[in-house]
Amino acid sequence: MLTPDDYLTILGELQAEVANALKRADPDLPVPSCDDWSVGDLADHLAGIHHWAAAMARDEDEVPLPVPLDLVATYEEQAAELRTTLATLGPERIGRTLSGLSEDGRGPVSFWFRRQVHETLIHLWDIRSAMGLAAPEVSAELWADDVDEVLTVMYPRQVALKRIRKIVTFIEVTATDVDRSWSIGAPNAVQKVALAGSARELALLLWGRTSPRSAEVTVTGDGAALAEALSRAIVP
Repeated sequence: MLTPDDYLTILGELQAEVANALKRADPDLPVPSCDDWSVGDLADHLAGIHHWAAAMARDEDEVPLPVPLDLVATYEEQAAELRTTLATLGPERIGRTLSGLSEDGRGPVSFWFRRQVHETLIHLWDIRSAMGLAAPEVSAELWADDVDEVLTVMYPRQVALKRIRKIVTFIEVTATDVDRSWSIGAPNAVQKVALAGSARELALLLWGRTSPRSAEVTVTGDGAALAEALSRAIVP
């Protein structure tokens, strides 16, 4: 289990990698995994998300950022704001989170320690992929934690907010490199499918960065039902 201190350390490392990638990348470079975004769009988005999350943690209304004149400098400033905010507040402080059924749901700030690590990780993958680079070198346990967040936090929240219908197909997900399993759907469903692969491949699949056909995963059972379930917005 990762601790808040672990998350804070990892967040700083991932943010540094994002900043380094932004210094090397053409801001107009397309990012295929993010629809019609460019690297510059993604940098602007991630800086804004860090700024917004810091305000949420402080239980404050966000003050919109001005249009960035320097994408890298703006990203580094907002990344630092987020880390400082989380370190100052600590994980037990109560702030606004996404763990409730509304956008201003309240809960421990520890939510943001984890959430912003995975926001940064998946977008670091997006940037590196756009640049033709390998996936970020992080532990299988961190990718497995990403899978866990999608299946136990993001997907249930999407259902609770009525953004998607509940998945009926019983889907068992197994990360073979860390020996962890999860399941969603109805256990007594007629349609059942098992999905197995490395934690990284599973995380990228659940985030819509790959498909069951392109990912290095093993699908057993109703592949069509799996494809239909993954076509839903299980993450925001």
